[in-house]
Amino acid sequence: MEKNHAIASLSALAHDMRIDIFRLLVRAGPDGLAAGEIAEALDLRASTLSNNLTILTQAGLIRGLREGRSIRYFAAMDGMRSLLGFLLEDCCGGRPELCQPVLELIACDSLPCCTAET
Repeated sequence: MEKNHAIASLSALAHDMRIDIFRLLVRAGPDGLAAGEIAEALDLRASTLSNNLTILTQAGLIRGLREGRSIRYFAAMDGMRSLLGFLLEDCCGGRPELCQPVLELIACDSLPCCTAET
């Protein structure tokens, strides 16, 4: 990940509504949520939600899949892993064994929330 992309991702998450949307989609796991379900769960107007979904999508933190007239959204765990990898790339002064506990926490390939990437 390039520094500018990392900044865009962090900027996208630096908003209370967008971080709530991302966390909701992480909890939803591989089934994701339709835009209307997100709006209802977070008590958001459609126009406000749409703008925030666009920002998170452009940052590579969520992805959408059209289902007829609706769009289902999913947390883009690859995008989050890339961001975390970028942030931890040079951790621990060249002693990666010191970072192992953190790396194990973010390596969620076997968890249901991370297995539905397309």
